Amino acid sequence: MKKITVLACLLTIGFVTGCKESFLDVQPKAVLGAENFYNRVGVGYLLTGAYSLLDGWGSGGTSYHSSADNWVYGSIAADDAYKGSTSGDQPEAGYIEYKNIQPDNTYFRGKWRVVYDGVARSNDVIQAVAKATDMSNDEKTQAIAQARCLRGHYHFEAKKMFNMVPYIDEKIYNPLDLNSTKVPNDKDIWPNIIEDLKFAYDNLPEVQSQKGRVTKWAAAALLAKAYVFQQKWAEAKPLLEAILASGKYKLMDRYHDNFKTVTNNNSESIFEIQYSVNDGTGENGNNGAVLNYPYAGPTTCCGFFQPAQNLVNAFKTDANGLPMPATFNDSDVISDQGIESTQPFTPYAGTLDPRLDWTVGRRGIPFLDWGIMPGKSWVRDQGNGGPYEGKKHLFYKTDVGTNTFASNSRLNANNYRMIRLSHVYLWLAECEIEVGSLEKAREYVNVIRKRAANPDGFVKLDDGKPAANYVISQYTTSWADKAAARTAVRFEHRLEFGMEGHRFFDLVRWGIADQTLNAYMAKEARLRTYFNGASFSKGKHEYYPIPLQEILNSKISGKETLKQNPGY
Repeated sequence: MKKITVLACLLTIGFVTGCKESFLDVQPKAVLGAENFYNRVGVGYLLTGAYSLLDGWGSGGTSYHSSADNWVYGSIAADDAYKGSTSGDQPEAGYIEYKNIQPDNTYFRGKWRVVYDGVARSNDVIQAVAKATDMSNDEKTQAIAQARCLRGHYHFEAKKMFNMVPYIDEKIYNPLDLNSTKVPNDKDIWPNIIEDLKFAYDNLPEVQSQKGRVTKWAAAALLAKAYVFQQKWAEAKPLLEAILASGKYKLMDRYHDNFKTVTNNNSESIFEIQYSVNDGTGENGNNGAVLNYPYAGPTTCCGFFQPAQNLVNAFKTDANGLPMPATFNDSDVISDQGIESTQPFTPYAGTLDPRLDWTVGRRGIPFLDWGIMPGKSWVRDQGNGGPYEGKKHLFYKTDVGTNTFASNSRLNANNYRMIRLSHVYLWLAECEIEVGSLEKAREYVNVIRKRAANPDGFVKLDDGKPAANYVISQYTTSWADKAAARTAVRFEHRLEFGMEGHRFFDLVRWGIADQTLNAYMAKEARLRTYFNGASFSKGKHEYYPIPLQEILNSKISGKETLKQNPGY
């Protein structure tokens, strides 16, 4: 489904809260009143507006503050990636990376505004449906189900970021009363999120006529994910099994087909954020990743979001083709750190998981269809961000002009697959470990590893040979106990979803963020001096601070209704 057009933007400004006070100072020449949307067409426009914020762009903030893939909050805040670029560029993102986290960091407010404007737009839909006179009961139910699914998603994003956040539904929200949404954040909103997603699951169709609209199975996946985040394994398990049993989804044969424009909305994708270019709807490419391209090569900006050496090391395999979770970071995969592109360099010859070279751009390995990655000449500042570049959000050379925006190729149509079938398999493996069978968990993990081992999906040199020493196999022996099984499944999450914005939130829900990230930063400080003195404080850094400006804006009669998270 495409993004909103100019008309939809106009109606959103006229109907949705979140506008700056300065808008009130000028009398508009023409206004679309709320009553204009109490019909099938108007509800459709409002629903499109609610979808439009899924990509994190369009709510008055900066796109990379609120990108759908959470590259700042989920990847550079963890051990997946460095901020990259130069030390002085976007320092607010750097503060998040090395845990100098303050409530007045503008990045947090950007994310907050997007998710709560998404909530407001979802509530707009539900309120308009209640007054629509030309919609059948089924049409109303379908519109409400989509809006509640989106509302559940937006609140979920707020919950995993900030933890204690307000829940705002259509009964609370009054677009004519700015104080109506000044709701205290003194209650756990998981029950509200679950209720919204259950309604969506019960009422949405299995297939939608327009790509990008949420389905019954997207709602099921979001609902299961909400249970997984609460460690409610028995509740998540049947939902995940139902997705598999539906027959609607299957893994792509090749891992990297999840990161190509030409395979958008593929058979593996369950909940996918849509981007578009060159279709008359404006600059609706992936704005959230606009900084995250090599400084040379495919683009000329801006060198952010560079894979960490720790992540690269995680892809090493042993002689049997299995991961090495206990020892992977004892030594580094050889890189060209400090080596000029004009100087000789031989890539690492040890055994590797082939997913590495679809996740990380490294010297001596083909970079999609752009040729061999030359190393330092593509990197803005190796001393600050290391020698690697991200790949998954990049466009191919064959995309240029067709799937990239004419005046800015960094705006491209490569969708973000927020939930895909591999999530379902690995969440099911977690459920089986806790409330089922370790053998079944191993079976699910092996499904993922079997796909990764498909030679047709290896990065190849021009002569057709594998670009590196790829050795990967399935787990052929039983795991000794639950602890060993958890370690294997959690490591598989990292290999499958590296650089996709999930890592930090996974570490938090597993309860191992403090030990993992403190060990990571201590070792990284040898080369990245900005990590000197950095530490993750347990009981504080699992969640980000409520944005200071939002707390100040929450006052009613001079009293703040929002309370800050512990430790900030």
